[in-house]
Amino acid sequence: MTGLNVLICGAGITGNALAFWLSKMGHHVTVIERYSSLRATGLQVDLREPGITVLRRMGLEQQFRAKSIHEQGMEIVDDAGKRKAYFAANRSGMGMQSFTTDYEIMRGDLCRLLYDATKDRATFVFGTTVESFTQRENHVEVEFSDGRHDQFDLLVGADGQGSRTRRMILGSEPDPFHPLGVHMGYFTVPREIQPGEEYNAAIYIAPGRRFIFTRRHSPHAMQVYLACKTDSDRLNKARGNIKEEKDGLVEVFRGAGWQTDRILKELQSADDFYCERLGVVRMDSWSAGRVALVGDAAYCPSATTGMGTTSGLVGAYILAGEISKFHQANLAPKDRLLLALKAYDDTYRPFMSQVQKGIEKGSTFWDYTPSSSWGITVVHILLWVAAFLRLDILSQWFIREDTTWVLPDYKQMEQS
Repeated sequence: MTGLNVLICGAGITGNALAFWLSKMGHHVTVIERYSSLRATGLQVDLREPGITVLRRMGLEQQFRAKSIHEQGMEIVDDAGKRKAYFAANRSGMGMQSFTTDYEIMRGDLCRLLYDATKDRATFVFGTTVESFTQRENHVEVEFSDGRHDQFDLLVGADGQGSRTRRMILGSEPDPFHPLGVHMGYFTVPREIQPGEEYNAAIYIAPGRRFIFTRRHSPHAMQVYLACKTDSDRLNKARGNIKEEKDGLVEVFRGAGWQTDRILKELQSADDFYCERLGVVRMDSWSAGRVALVGDAAYCPSATTGMGTTSGLVGAYILAGEISKFHQANLAPKDRLLLALKAYDDTYRPFMSQVQKGIEKGSTFWDYTPSSSWGITVVHILLWVAAFLRLDILSQWFIREDTTWVLPDYKQMEQS
């Protein structure tokens, strides 16, 4: 049976994962990316169930581990840098993971891994976007930013939480991105590892609902995350202006304590900085005709859940699985695809609904964390007790991992 001609917008983790599966099943896949080359950048990401199982089904676990970061755990520190609580990583590879998982990797390394496993089976076109598309009965006509035209059986938007594909589907309808009122800046700093220093993540909670998070991924550099629950006009107006975003974060974090002064100086010279407005994407349907969405474009759970990478990887697996399952059915070609897209939605929505449950502005841990020094001291005591009793309540409060949902098993995909 002739394979589908599929266009995927976005060569990130989710887009590459979808291309991996569809091309493996014999479909003709083109991936376009608006950047001029593969964006193998970004800070640390992790996998949790069922993303770990999908990685194994892809046959890429060994390659993943060769690039993985062996983070030992996560510590809570006070303004003097003193450890107040410590939660070790879950090294079993099974069950609910701790805050630090056994599957930690830099985003760029995972993106490159998926790309390298797919590039010989799919066509990748960089520096290109979809300018517009028109749906016909049996195909989608696409106009590209370089003036070219082509037609595809299926168009998939895997282009992130600010998805252009989603905006084109919705037209004049309101965008379903719901901000949480949290800004987070990400960057790396050169910092040599010190004698006796371990590969631990560290979280510092400052008064005023300001959070500094550091992680070591290399003996020569560290990652820094600056998160704040703020109504800063400067940050709200600075979107896309890196200098203004940096200056806005300096304004918010100045005098926060711990390593803040040093970090803010390093921020000014960081060349890999980017700032994200945390939020969730909620849609009634993840497809319209022959156009579908996957990953953050369809159901961004935000960094608040710790499930973004897993959700994208699993969503790509299920979308590809349902397409391949219905492609073999004795139905009209049009019916096969539309039924597959509906099955993708029906199958995966229960999982994503659980991941996103209760994630609303005003009701997340960003809102409940005390803003006063006294309140933060109380949190430190509670976390110390939890760590002493080996109760990883922080990750259970923070992470939306669901170990009860059953991942579908698409035998035809694994056998191929």
